[in-house]
Amino acid sequence: MTILELRAKRAKAWEAAKAFLDTHRTDKGTLSAEDDATYTRMEQDITDLGKEIARLERQEAIDAELNKPVGTPLTGKPMSSKDDQKTGRASNAYKEDFGLHLRGRALVHNVLSEGDDANGGYLVPEEFERRIVTGLDEANVVRSLAKVITTGAERKIPVAATHSKAEWTAENGAYTESAPTFNQKTIDAFKLTDLVKVSIELLQDSMFDLESYIAAEFARAFGIAEEEAFCVGKGTTQPTGIFTESGGEVGVTAAGATAITADELISLVYSLKSPYRRNAKFLMNDATVAAIRKLKDGNGVYLWQPSLQAGEPDKLLGYDLYTSPYVPTMKGDAFTVAFGDFKNYWIADRSGRTVQRLNELYSTNGQVGFVATERVDGKVILAEGIKLLKMKNAG
Repeated sequence: MTILELRAKRAKAWEAAKAFLDTHRTDKGTLSAEDDATYTRMEQDITDLGKEIARLERQEAIDAELNKPVGTPLTGKPMSSKDDQKTGRASNAYKEDFGLHLRGRALVHNVLSEGDDANGGYLVPEEFERRIVTGLDEANVVRSLAKVITTGAERKIPVAATHSKAEWTAENGAYTESAPTFNQKTIDAFKLTDLVKVSIELLQDSMFDLESYIAAEFARAFGIAEEEAFCVGKGTTQPTGIFTESGGEVGVTAAGATAITADELISLVYSLKSPYRRNAKFLMNDATVAAIRKLKDGNGVYLWQPSLQAGEPDKLLGYDLYTSPYVPTMKGDAFTVAFGDFKNYWIADRSGRTVQRLNELYSTNGQVGFVATERVDGKVILAEGIKLLKMKNAG
């Protein structure tokens, strides 16, 4: 079944679920225990279809990447290509020697010294790093929504705390001074590492695409660790998360500790200043989405609407809706929903990821270790651009 067919099937299932809700609610607006169990099964089918759609979309993206041509056909007499003229980590010589380094073989060009680091590893080739970053984007929702910058050192970002104020001034009257003030946000880099082990037999197998395997494995591991930190990181040994006291501003505090109302979501939207709403999106946990699927606005229209177009997110109150498993679920005092322009969350990549080969550590097991290292930070730079819904204190 194609992605479009699955989307159509999910939309049909959602229409059936809405009709079931509308016809089986009691006079109190609730469902009987039996009807609630039926609706829960219908809702689970919708969720399962959504997950299958996401899997197929990831599969299509991977297939497209792997089907890209690995070389350029000769269409005329041999001549030097632009790739041959590249230098440093972008050169073919660096890429070839890096692959030989991973397999523990003698280097041909001896150019890796251009990208070594203090810990004995080597900066990955530019093409290899792009593959890792692409993998991070696919596995990391926040990174795909945020503003991503590359830094070479700690970066201080000035933020206007107060603004100047214009005054009506009489002819020949004295000017009124304004005194805008500024704060400063510092964005640095925290160290993130991953170690994988590969058997010597696989390393000796030229048919095994070692570079692709390591790039994909590191991207998966880094993506998971980053996503969690970008959501709930404490900011001490890791980035500062959006859903923390130091993240976005609280726009609405829910009346309940384990439930959200339609009015509260609408209030959250309008707690955000209108300029930010132009590019605003929702971010929450799948479990929270499941809870709000039953909610309607004041016109009787369901707040949640499934996407019918491949590659497009679902909608909530007309705004794009994204989910992450690391956003807190509904419980007392938790920040469960973020709404805003996530370009106000900055991710700073310290330039250059490295890979170090460990020859001796696992040699008795017939394995070689590879350690990948990156340095990254993330934090909300302008808190007013991202509003949070906070649950009521459970106490």
